[in-house]
Amino acid sequence: MSADDRRLARVALTWLAEPGTRSVYALVERIGPVATLDLLLSGEAPERTLRSAVAARGVSGDARTVAAEALARGERLGARLVTPDDDEWPTQVGDLRRLALSGATRRVDVETDPPLCFWVRGAWSLGEALARSVAVVGARAATPYGAHIATELGYGLADREWTVVSGGAFGIDAAAHRGALTAGGRTVAVLACGVDRPYPMGNAALFDRIAETGLLVSEWIPGAEPLRPRFLIRNRVIAAATNGTVLVEAAARSGATQTLNRALGLRRPAMVVPGPVTSAMSVGGHEVLRERPEARLVTNVAHVLEEVGRIGYDLAPPARAPERPRDRLDEDATQVLEALPRRRTLDLESVAARAGVDLRTAMRKLSMLEELAMVVRRDDGYALAPPPPVARS
Repeated sequence: MSADDRRLARVALTWLAEPGTRSVYALVERIGPVATLDLLLSGEAPERTLRSAVAARGVSGDARTVAAEALARGERLGARLVTPDDDEWPTQVGDLRRLALSGATRRVDVETDPPLCFWVRGAWSLGEALARSVAVVGARAATPYGAHIATELGYGLADREWTVVSGGAFGIDAAAHRGALTAGGRTVAVLACGVDRPYPMGNAALFDRIAETGLLVSEWIPGAEPLRPRFLIRNRVIAAATNGTVLVEAAARSGATQTLNRALGLRRPAMVVPGPVTSAMSVGGHEVLRERPEARLVTNVAHVLEEVGRIGYDLAPPARAPERPRDRLDEDATQVLEALPRRRTLDLESVAARAGVDLRTAMRKLSMLEELAMVVRRDDGYALAPPPPVARS
């Protein structure tokens, strides 16, 4: 079979059965896409549910004809088909073979095998764009706090030459994409519909900008509708294609938490930005932190890079309060400084007694503190230096 036959068969299979279908992926791995397509079209699929799905979809058209028309339509709009036979295929999505979500009963949580193909708009190599990538996901109904954090993360990651991946939705997704674009970096939107159907329509201009400098990616043929189950099917790709996933905001029941659960199932870094305990948009993330000890709390780009970056190289600096001059003092100098009262003067002997040091040590430390402008010497002893005047604008 030619390469063109294999490509057309992968498109037809993705149209006949929703992406992620385990039995279809297993057949493609065992006998190839062309033989799998022949088997399904002959009505000999190994599972009754799959036979029913293929028969239902077949009523609306011939699979090979639909696939050929999709390839022609993709070429007209500047989209290309990427398959595992291509050099730019992101091999890490193959890890979806081992994804098994505990307690899963819904089809979208069970049928989570790797993609058969991707439709891509944009000039970057798909594999190259995703090699150093982080997913930033969250609620559509984002709060100003969440949108600000997502923008900062998108900007900071892109500024450090990491690709920012999200789903192109309103709220957190759009903020992360825009942050990366503002930094002049690379961002990838993984869609739950055709790459020629911007959804939501309100983000159409954003999608155009992403296609110009990054990538729009989808498993569904051009023109495919954004049906509700497809968002959860899509989320497994966001989790598998990236080096780690950051959840910024999510309500108690949110598709964004499902993306994080898929990252956890793949043993990829899964990170949560904490939010106000009074916000409904923080409930989902906080519950993940409570229930899944593998999930990590992050508050900035440095924390994210420590999780997804190179071991020993991308460590986040420890959080510290602003350094004060007295933080540099040794123990004896600190004791002498603390011995001085706020509003009166003490002689040398009294300072030494209150500080619990000998006279020689007290004299040396007082001289040092005087040089540092922390202490002033007066006729009757030593006193704390007055605070510097507050600058007035």
